[in-house]
Parts: sequence; C-alpha cells; structure tokens
Amino acid sequence: MPPVPVPDVAFALAPLTTLRLGGPARRIVEAESADAVVEAVRAADAAGEPLLLLGGGSNLVVADEGWPGTVVRIANTGRSTERRPDGSVLLTVEAGEEWDDVVAATVAEGLGGLECLSGIPGRTGATPVQNVGAYGVEIADLLVDVDLYDRRGDAVRTRVPAAELGLGYRTSVLKGRDDAVVLRVRFALPGDGAGAPIRYPELARTLGVEPGARVPAAVARDAVLGLRRGKGMVLDAADHDTWSAGSFFTNPVLAEAEVPDGAPRFPAGPGLAKVPAAWLIEQAGFRRGHRGPGGRAALSTKHVLALTNRGSAATADLLALAREVRDGVRQAFDVTLHPEPVLVGCAL
Repeated sequence: MPPVPVPDVAFALAPLTTLRLGGPARRIVEAESADAVVEAVRAADAAGEPLLLLGGGSNLVVADEGWPGTVVRIANTGRSTERRPDGSVLLTVEAGEEWDDVVAATVAEGLGGLECLSGIPGRTGATPVQNVGAYGVEIADLLVDVDLYDRRGDAVRTRVPAAELGLGYRTSVLKGRDDAVVLRVRFALPGDGAGAPIRYPELARTLGVEPGARVPAAVARDAVLGLRRGKGMVLDAADHDTWSAGSFFTNPVLAEAEVPDGAPRFPAGPGLAKVPAAWLIEQAGFRRGHRGPGGRAALSTKHVLALTNRGSAATADLLALAREVRDGVRQAFDVTLHPEPVLVGCAL
C-alpha cells in the first residue's frame, strides 16, 4: 500500500503529540504498511528534505517553529504469536501498533510478560528505541530482535538481534538518530498467564505480595493501570495532568560517593546508584502543580516528574519550566537532570 498524504489541515504537529505542543510540519505522510514507511522515507531522502519519524508522539517535544520538512507517521499495524518448542511465545508486532493495545491483547490472550508496561502511551516501534520500562520491567528483558530500514545502506535489515541495539537505561543505539527506522519488533513471552516476577516495591505493596512473587498478568495489569492513573500517567484528554511526555527527566545514575545525603538509591552497577529524579525535584523545593513562567506549563498536580501543558502552553513555556527545575536541582545538589523525551528543533 503506498503512503497516504494527509490533507493540509493535518499539517499541525501539536495534535499528534501527547503534550499537544509544537508548530506545523511542511508535509505529513501517513505510512500504513512497512513498505509504505520505507517508500515515504526514500521519497523524503530523494527530495533532500529533513525527515522526522513520528509514532504516537508521546516522547517528543517539538519546537514552536515546527518541522521544516517531511514527517512520516508510522502507522503500520498487525501482530501475531507463535508458540515455540520450549513453551514460550514469540510475539511479532508491527511498529505502528499502539503499545497499550498490544499489552492488553496479550493479557487477554492469557500471556504474561508485558503487563507491567501497561498504560504507556505511544507506538510499538518506539519501545526498543527508548528501551521503555516501568515497574521493574523494561523492553530489554523481553526483546528478541527488530526489523529495520537502514537509510544509509538503503536496505531493510531483518532480525537485528536485541544484543546489537545497545539497550540501556531509557536508551539504545537507535535513540536520537533517524538513519535506522524500526519497522517490526519481536518479543519472547513466557507463554503462560502468570505475570513477570514483581520487582517494584510500590507494585508489590499494592498487590499485597512479596517482591519476586508472580500473580496473574491481568491482576498485575489492573494494579499498574491504577498506579499510573493516580500519577496522571494514563492519557485522558479531559485531564491536563496527562498532557505531558510522561516522566520528563531520567533518574540520574551517580557514583555512590555523589549520592546526596538522605536520597533513596538503587543499585546501578559496581560503585553506582540510581537516584529518583522525583525525590531530587521535591527536595529542591518544587511541589506538585508548580507553575513555570507565565503559568501555562506546570508540574503535574499528581507527580512532579511530569511537566504538563495546562491547555494554552507553547513549547517555549514547557522548556522554561524544565530549565527552572533542572537548574534548581543542580543548585541544590550539584546533580544535572537530563530530559527523557526527544527534543525536536529545540534544546534545554
């Protein structure tokens, strides 16, 4: 199926992002198959136009000036499962599938493994790019391989192993670049209805189990969705607390000797500890609902780690708030927070 040009009225990028921010694009192409994605990217390259790849728009901050070239919206859908000889299940998902729809479908089919990643907005192709994670589970735990379009070599590469993607804390070798386009993703699931072992203390407390226990995937999914809703992390068009890019700052990984006194810490490798960015933000004096300059962007009233558009913000307002928080934490603790979303045409 060839790529479908979107009418002029859809050239606005803001409605295609969860922040609802950003200026217009010169052109938007909706690519509804993997072949259409490749064709649209090749056409942009042939025209010498800047290219922006867009999925669910949940991890992007787009400049108020917009995008001066082509936006290819990844919209190829479809998924399949294959039972393997060891009893596990190979799940193959097209990059344009909405991620939470995939999680919901696996749980409904009696398959565990993805339930702790419930409620995360965006499309499946972005999950290995960011190495998406939540509640003690991350994509690296389950990813088998991906199919990519290599723009430099003008070739589709199939079955690129997860080990070649440099998956780390909220990152991969694919992040921040557009020369390798994810077309399809494969995961290995345990093959039964029990969820992954519960590793995250908050989730264990909510479920009333000890860390390491396994519960039915559907039970864990319901608990995760409840926790995320309480933090404004499940999309709701009527709730400005969800007009965000999720957690705006990553949790800093510090040398043990650099961890601020009294800060919670979690092991992150030999001599290293991960410190919750939310704790640093709160201890630096920022509270839920704190409004940035002009009051149009604010910290969520439910969770200080989400920077939100209160309905009339511009990207400049959000960035001003982000700088205020970053600089406040740096002044208080000599720790620099780094943004988790991809900044398009703008910077802190």
